[in-house]
Amino acid sequence: MNTETIARLPSRLAPLLMLIASVAVALLASMLFWLPQAFGVEPTTGGTLPAEVYQWGFAAAAAATGISALAGGYAVATVGSAAVGALTERPELLGRVLILVGLAEGIAIYGLIVSILILNQLG
Repeated sequence: MNTETIARLPSRLAPLLMLIASVAVALLASMLFWLPQAFGVEPTTGGTLPAEVYQWGFAAAAAATGISALAGGYAVATVGSAAVGALTERPELLGRVLILVGLAEGIAIYGLIVSILILNQLG
């Protein structure tokens, strides 16, 4: 390896390391907010579900919210940067680009809806 290749290596790894760090932070945050409730839930007296179902249900809701928020953020960052580049060349594309950014934001909303559905099924 020559010195030029070694100098470019960190710039290639920076987006990957940033993605790994953001996934780790999101998973840690979702664990801090949801897992204490998940493992502390006792089934109600009339409930027919075992305690493990509640535990995994809360964990699944947290994972659905966290992972969809990360995916939505990544999609908005990717589409948004491409949209800014397209708008600098052709400003008349604003409406089309805005729709694409809105679709990318919808990923996080879908994950939130899925987690609400999971929590509703738990009772």
